[in-house]
Amino acid sequence: MTHASSALRLLDPSTTGGAKQVIVVGLDGSPTSWDAFAWAAKEVSRTGGRLIGVYAAPVVEPGTEFGVPVYYGADARDEMVGQLKDEAERRARDLGVQLRFVRELGDAAHALTRVSMSVEADLIVVGRSAKILHHLAGSLGRRLMSRHDAPVIVVVP
Repeated sequence: MTHASSALRLLDPSTTGGAKQVIVVGLDGSPTSWDAFAWAAKEVSRTGGRLIGVYAAPVVEPGTEFGVPVYYGADARDEMVGQLKDEAERRARDLGVQLRFVRELGDAAHALTRVSMSVEADLIVVGRSAKILHHLAGSLGRRLMSRHDAPVIVVVP
């Protein structure tokens, strides 16, 4: 069975034996991550499952590896993550689903994999990368699909 067919099978409530699906969605505040969030929330609503939103916080501040000075500290970063969490919770309420928001440190692919394994997720959902570098070097969706930890759906707007 291919990843696509196994993912489609997971989306069919008749194949889950009555068990509630667990869907992990990657969130970074980008428009494509919100598209993925909306898709995952609608799927959770349809199947009666659980939704877990994951924000992967980089271990190294963006720009520091290039010698760019970083002018914001932990307080600003915490505020940004708090705003992301608040927005995700508002959107989940609007769609009628409950959300568990998780902040993980590290690379997004590893963070999503860790969370999905810890909650025994049935599906990982991410938005399509809009960055040109990712089309050359490999996107988050592609890195997740190569791991085979759970079926992955990449939402294309």
